[in-house]
Amino acid sequence: MLRRSLPRRPEARRILLGTLLSAIGRGLTLPFLFIYLTDVRGLSDPRAGLVIGWYGAVTLALSPLGGTLIDRFGARRVVLPSLLIEAIGTGSLALVDSTASAFGVATVIAIGSSTIWSGQNTILASLTDDDERQRVYGLNFALLNLGIGVGGLTSGAIVDVARPVTFQAIYLLDALSYLTPAVILLTLPHVGHRLAAGAAGAKTGGGGYLTVLRDRPFRRLVIFGLVLTTCGYAQIEVGFTAYAVRVVEVTPRVVAWALAGNTLMIVLSQLLVIRRMEGRSRTGGLAVVGAVFATAWLTLGAAGLIGTGNALVAALGVVACAAIFGFGETMLSPVMPALTNALATDELRGRYNAMSSMIFGISGVIGPVTAGPLIGAADGKVWVAVVVGGCLAASLIALSLRPLLTAIQDGRVPAPAARTPEPTPA
Repeated sequence: MLRRSLPRRPEARRILLGTLLSAIGRGLTLPFLFIYLTDVRGLSDPRAGLVIGWYGAVTLALSPLGGTLIDRFGARRVVLPSLLIEAIGTGSLALVDSTASAFGVATVIAIGSSTIWSGQNTILASLTDDDERQRVYGLNFALLNLGIGVGGLTSGAIVDVARPVTFQAIYLLDALSYLTPAVILLTLPHVGHRLAAGAAGAKTGGGGYLTVLRDRPFRRLVIFGLVLTTCGYAQIEVGFTAYAVRVVEVTPRVVAWALAGNTLMIVLSQLLVIRRMEGRSRTGGLAVVGAVFATAWLTLGAAGLIGTGNALVAALGVVACAAIFGFGETMLSPVMPALTNALATDELRGRYNAMSSMIFGISGVIGPVTAGPLIGAADGKVWVAVVVGGCLAASLIALSLRPLLTAIQDGRVPAPAARTPEPTPA
């Protein structure tokens, strides 16, 4: 299954290697930003939530510009400086000592990350054919989470809220990890250039983002993504961590093990899920994702009801929540980017991917800002009810998308395999 999921072009395989190496650094810090800002640097819960929400707001504001720059100059010229900025910002988190400095560092990180996701997806799309793209995006996500899991296990064994230097060390290592995909991209001089230099003017002249927004199926996909990520992904760093630590009363180390369980589920099941989803409705898969995410949050809510009455069972509930959530991710990760790029054209591919990444920016604002107050209400029961209801609503939106897609776009009919052109006689 792994051999079948690998992209045909060696350049794409090297890009995937960069994803794995940088993800290890990301995994060192992913579960602990909220705890680091509050328990180590002394920020209040609302202020820490605002800092993380500010990061999402800046990312959201800059993402449209990133998509335009990718279409105009090529993903390469955008992603390389963004990786450097991201490295500088992430390393600077080790020096945060006040609310003002936290906001400043979050701004720098947001500037870098606002174009990395859409740029890398555009690069992968340019290096893969339609018939393999869904598999490659799924493999990319599996490698991403494998790296995050390795990093999470490592940091979970060394971080200590009583020793700030342990947190400073993981943020510096995370900064170094962002340089590895930059180095790999520098060794591929012909990768990441403008996709449609000749026809871009004709297509983008029709309105750029206005043309993207007129795409009714894509609009529906964006709405689905906003609802799902706000009640799903956006809750991992703040809602999940805060609920587990404050309501279930587990230690940060249990949170790290939960993220490891999430990764283990993804690594063990991703390739099998990719294989099983071939030839099946993508919108049906998205609807199942919403139901799986809702099940994960219900499991976490049950762990909160158990609490300290049975610490072991409560901790297992936290780990089970992350594992169930990971299974949902294995279905979402190949479908969302593949469907986005199935609807996109080369002339506007950067903008389509930027709009898709903006989903995480918008949810990154709403999720962290609302998670704190919701968890504080009724011992977290309000938060559980909101995120469960939101995930189920996303399932209904996904089902409403199916009539707007062709059978090929929905994945029910495989895209024709690309044929290698006949060599031209010298």
